[in-house]
Amino acid sequence: MLKNKTVVLGVTGSIAAYKIANLASMLVKQHCDVHVIMTKNATNFITPITFETLTGNKCLVETFDRNFQFHVAHVSLAKKADVMLIAPASANVIGKLANGIADDMLTTTAMACKSKIIVSPAMNTNMYTNVVVQHNIGRLKDFGFEIIDPASGFLACRDEGAGKMPSEEVLFDHIVREIAREKDMTGLKVLVTAGPTQESLDPVRYITNHSSGKMGYEIARAAMLRGADVVLVSGQTSLPKVPFVNTIMIKSAEDMFNAVTANSDDADIIIKAAAVADYRPATFSDDKIKKKDDNMSIPLDRTKDIIKHLGENRKPGQFICGFSMETKDMIENSRAKLVKKNIDMIVANNLKDAGAGFGVDTNLVTIITKDDMKQLELMSKEDVAFNLLDEILARR
Repeated sequence: MLKNKTVVLGVTGSIAAYKIANLASMLVKQHCDVHVIMTKNATNFITPITFETLTGNKCLVETFDRNFQFHVAHVSLAKKADVMLIAPASANVIGKLANGIADDMLTTTAMACKSKIIVSPAMNTNMYTNVVVQHNIGRLKDFGFEIIDPASGFLACRDEGAGKMPSEEVLFDHIVREIAREKDMTGLKVLVTAGPTQESLDPVRYITNHSSGKMGYEIARAAMLRGADVVLVSGQTSLPKVPFVNTIMIKSAEDMFNAVTANSDDADIIIKAAAVADYRPATFSDDKIKKKDDNMSIPLDRTKDIIKHLGENRKPGQFICGFSMETKDMIENSRAKLVKKNIDMIVANNLKDAGAGFGVDTNLVTIITKDDMKQLELMSKEDVAFNLLDEILARR
């Protein structure tokens, strides 16, 4: 994911410095070139050799270290960096950066850095809420720095409140969002549906399907990484939420219909990857499904065709993509749906194909439009998501 990317980590004097060792390891596992710069105070909490062992690069502390290669270290690192993260960021370093002070290796590198600088404040809650610190954080925002809001909780100083550095996973997500992909979808609004719906039979039982939501979640994540503003309407799944995506959790098909229609007007691209639970047997001609108890029945018209509604009520310039899961006559059935629902693209797969369908991490799909058809080889759902977005961008 981060191959050929360079990340510079700036570590200041805070007990939270130990978390950055794990972050450095996470980045290296993604084939990222990681360089660490520490303030002198940071070396009281974690040693430079820890980072050197994890990254394979010299950890810099002294601005005028004589054990160096022939280049100006703070300038060369600043030029190499695709992103710089300063975490934990003490009140002292935040104040220096906000006021143009560059008196150590970390701050001089930050001053020379042209790429995005992300700052994660970590300190005592009284320090964090101090008006001077808040003023300095505001100045950094005005200068184009990205600020990660600290978490609230029990701090190392035994106080309770804001000032706790977020988890390594949160820091990692901020880095990945910044550098993992080209931002070719910046300014676009994308609406994605994912996962199953649940239709209640009675207060205890419900009908659903086997959809895990993985495909839709990967599409939402891919669009986010490419710079889009993403809304994800999701059925009940066990998947972790996609960072930096507005996720709306729903249960029934009616809930999904309402959430989609409420957010569709602003969407430039709509991708319906959800599998709506439809309990209507093909052989039923009665207007209700009868169960054991005569007083419990469900009208057959309860589920709504979301993608057809979108196709019939599309806004100017919208691109609408649906999914078609078949067990036979995949191409013919999918083409018929494309026309009937008045959409621009349909992604078809056969549930009987190995590695495709519900609950697995791979998919084997055919992308169909009115003019052509493209079959993708078996690949991860993550790769399918990026390929699908490529096809959509090429056609809209």
